[in-house]
Amino acid sequence: MASRTAIILGASGSVGQALLAEVMRCGGFSRILVMTRRPLNLPLGAQVEERIVLDMEPNKLSQAVVDALRELAGEVLGFSVLGVGAGTAKLSLEGHRAVDVDLNAAFARGLKASGKVHHLAFMSAMGADLDAKTTGSGAPGMARYSRVKGEAEAAVRSQGPAVVSIFRPAMIIGSQHTPWLLSAVLPFFSPLTPAKFRSIRTTEIAQAMVAAALQQPAQSAIYNYPEMMTLIASR
Repeated sequence: MASRTAIILGASGSVGQALLAEVMRCGGFSRILVMTRRPLNLPLGAQVEERIVLDMEPNKLSQAVVDALRELAGEVLGFSVLGVGAGTAKLSLEGHRAVDVDLNAAFARGLKASGKVHHLAFMSAMGADLDAKTTGSGAPGMARYSRVKGEAEAAVRSQGPAVVSIFRPAMIIGSQHTPWLLSAVLPFFSPLTPAKFRSIRTTEIAQAMVAAALQQPAQSAIYNYPEMMTLIASR
């Protein structure tokens, strides 16, 4: 296998854990780097290198990414699933932006500055809208949440690698932030839900992101549920 490295941001969350497992399982990467604030306590033998960024602020994260990639040869593919999750309702607008926008933008800048990354697979959310209002609750599904996700998409596309694949899941089954009862009931309503808004499993998001990365898309694109299912089927 040709030398190919995956570099991941957000691996400690529910989708991040599924993504890391899929990157390890797929056999398409000879090296896996994880940018993280704290050790992930991975099992012995895992082919993952953790790059600890204790002070996870934008400038230090960008530099840490550049440093991590400096000596690498071969193709490098970026992945980010970093996001606050269910806690957004308790955050101020700026507190939410500090993670979802600022840190993702910093990661994207680091990838571009390294000169070694052409493609970033980035998880956003259904309803992301750069023009949504900033007032009201920041809870998922509300306007302010959609605005921050829209800002994050715009930031990584303008500051990151040449190609950014944006994944917009609706309700995520298997996420620690989705109530278990809701996760159990949602699949039964899937046939009645417009395809774009159907719930999706953490493992399916991971499979779609990895499939897109390995296909080396020539241009940026947005992937909703139907497109993610197509990617999975194409593996």
